[in-house]
Amino acid sequence: MTQGLERRYGLGHHHFVTFSCYRRQPFLAEVRVREVFETSLETMRRKYGFSIDSYVVMPEHVHLLVSEPRNATLSVALQALKISVSRRSVPRPFWQPRFYDFNVYTDKKRLEKRRYMHRNPVARGLVSHPKDWVWSSYRQWATGYDGVVEIESPWTFARRLVMTGGMGLAPDILRTHISKKPRCGAPELEENEDA
Repeated sequence: MTQGLERRYGLGHHHFVTFSCYRRQPFLAEVRVREVFETSLETMRRKYGFSIDSYVVMPEHVHLLVSEPRNATLSVALQALKISVSRRSVPRPFWQPRFYDFNVYTDKKRLEKRRYMHRNPVARGLVSHPKDWVWSSYRQWATGYDGVVEIESPWTFARRLVMTGGMGLAPDILRTHISKKPRCGAPELEENEDA
């Protein structure tokens, strides 16, 4: 383990994770490679049992906001994700070792990180609006669009509710999730930022 590095798992927090391509090279600049990443992310989400709040794939790095996996530690799940992508891609090495991990334990901080991720392509000048960057969870949060990667949002909750008929869910949980407006990080879709 890297000296001074401390990872806090087992607390039920979400984790804001960042990892980069080797020497911050734009190995994720090609559409095909970003699609490989998204497919691998969804495969690992299912295999290791973690939920994804939001994500963005940039040309040389990735941001994820994820829960702790049920079937392994976050470190193991991310290692498997990175291996899966690098085996299907040409540059070697593909990834920088390790990853940056920040525990997110409040809804306010979770929204802050989600907004940061969704606005990242705009801040970098890659697109003029978050909806134009296909390789993020923005459109899923804003419209309920079904992407390659399943994210946890009120839209996802509503789809599951329809599929199960609300079986096994307490009425107060249903009211809480159904009444929540998706908060994706776009000011024009969030009139009251503090709500």
